[in-house]
Amino acid sequence: MRVVAVVPAHNEQDRVVATLTGLYRQTRVPDRIVVVADNCTDRTAELAERCGAEVFVPDGNRDKKAGALNQALPGLLDELSHDDLVLVQDADTVLNPGFVACAVETLEADAGVGAVGGIFYGEEGGGLLGLLQRMEYERYALEVHRKGNKAVVLTGTGTVFRARVLREVRAARRAGLIGGGDGVYSLASLTEDDEITKAVKTLGHRTLSPDACWLVTEVMPTLPKLWHQRTRWQRGALENLRDYGLTRVTLPYFGQQLMLGVGALALALFVTFTVLVLATAGRQGFSPFWTAITLLFVLERTLTVRRAGRRAVLLALPLVPELLYDAFRQLVFVKSLIDLALRRQERWVAT
Repeated sequence: MRVVAVVPAHNEQDRVVATLTGLYRQTRVPDRIVVVADNCTDRTAELAERCGAEVFVPDGNRDKKAGALNQALPGLLDELSHDDLVLVQDADTVLNPGFVACAVETLEADAGVGAVGGIFYGEEGGGLLGLLQRMEYERYALEVHRKGNKAVVLTGTGTVFRARVLREVRAARRAGLIGGGDGVYSLASLTEDDEITKAVKTLGHRTLSPDACWLVTEVMPTLPKLWHQRTRWQRGALENLRDYGLTRVTLPYFGQQLMLGVGALALALFVTFTVLVLATAGRQGFSPFWTAITLLFVLERTLTVRRAGRRAVLLALPLVPELLYDAFRQLVFVKSLIDLALRRQERWVAT
C-alpha cells in the first residue's frame, strides 16, 4: 500500500519547509510528496524542491485550491492502485509524527472507511485571539472523541483518502450524481473539504478522525482575517447543504446549523434581558438557581480546555471573553445566512 502526499500551496515560503519536515519525520513516511505550487510568486516551489519534494505547477488555474488539486490529482491517480492512499494536506500545517501510520492502520483495519480526517489544534501565538481559537479547536477535538471519532469534516489541513474513493467521487461528478464539475474536488464550493466530506459519505463510505491523527495548523492573527476565514467556512457549509438537500447524510449537518441559529437567538435574548433588567432595576438580582447553573457552565467551560494549558483555563473562568468570541461566530452565521438568502455573491478569500 503506497501513500502519496499532495500539498497544495499558494505563496507559503514561510511555512512549507516546516510542513515538509513534518512529513519526513513521520513514522510512516509517504512514498511520494508532491507540492502543488499554485500561482506562487514567492520561493515556495524552490524551497519545496530543496527539501526533496516533487513540484507540480498548475496551468492557468483560476479555481483556487480545488482547481489546483483537480489538475494535480488525475496524473497521480492514474499511477495508483485502488488500495493506495492519498494524503491531502495544507501547506500551513504540521502533522504529528504518527499521523500517517495511524491513518494507514485505520484504513487497513476497516474496509468501510473511505477516508481518515485529521483533528486539528491551533499553533502557538496570535495573542488573545489565537488563544480563543486554540480553545475552540480543543473543544472540537473533544467533541469528535465523544462521538466515537466520526469525522465531521475531512479537513483540508490533513486527510488521507483511499485512491479508489477519490476515483468514485470524480466518476459521480461526471455522471451528474453530485455537482461541482468533473474533477475530484468541487469547483462550486467555497469550502472544498466540507463538500468532499458530504460527497464521500453520500457514496456510502464512513469517515473517521482517530485521536492519534492530530495536527497543528495556523490561527488567524487578526479579526479581519478571522472574519474572512469563518465567513468562507460558514457560507460554504450553508451552500453545500443547499446543493445536497435534505438526505440521510446531510440531516445531522442541518441539525448543527439549526443549533447555531438557536444559539444566536438565545444569546441575543440573554443580552436583551440583561440590559432590560439593569435598565429597570439598576442591578441584577441574586438567584440561587441561576447562580448554580452559571457555576456549572463555568466548570464545563474550564474542564473542556484544560489540555490547552493554564492560560486557557484562566481565560475560560470569567466567561466574558468567550461569550464575546461566541457572539462573533454567531454574527458570522447570521451574516452568512442573510447573504445566502439574498443571493449575495461570496468569493473564496485566501487567509
